Amino acid sequence: MERYVLSVLVNNHSGVLSRVAGLFSRRGYNIDSLSVGETENPELSRMTIVVKGDHGILEQITKQLEKLVDVKHISELKPGSAVFGELLLIKVKAPQATRANVVEIADIFKAKIVDVSPEAITMQITGDQDKNFAFVQLLEPHGITEIVRTGLAGIGRGTETLMDEMMEKNQ
Repeated sequence: MERYVLSVLVNNHSGVLSRVAGLFSRRGYNIDSLSVGETENPELSRMTIVVKGDHGILEQITKQLEKLVDVKHISELKPGSAVFGELLLIKVKAPQATRANVVEIADIFKAKIVDVSPEAITMQITGDQDKNFAFVQLLEPHGITEIVRTGLAGIGRGTETLMDEMMEKNQ
């Protein structure tokens, strides 16, 4: 199964996220990652949706999304032509005996320490999923107590924007 990243411009009002998520669940498709936020235009939100499947599933999902009134534009973000990232908060056991090692790993990955207690350190890291995965793997032996992820966000490289694509399509 391949991983596909869709960037979807939608109207920014209540119920849109529910309708999009409902479309996936009704058809039995799983959303691996979903992040949503207002764009530079307050009337629009941008959803970054990660799904796994074959090309046929991607086509089916795209066709179903296009039928929703609130969906304004859909674009597939492909590796090499887009930049991807996620935010990860991670809490790790860090008693005095191993604290220096945990801090050293954080420094190597340019993670920010956001909270320290006598027995734990909480760090924040941003980057692509491979970088964050490697960071988590190195911290596992220390005892990870909690992880929170934002979900993948992506944006196309270069000067063209999703709004540009939408305008070209509507002409």
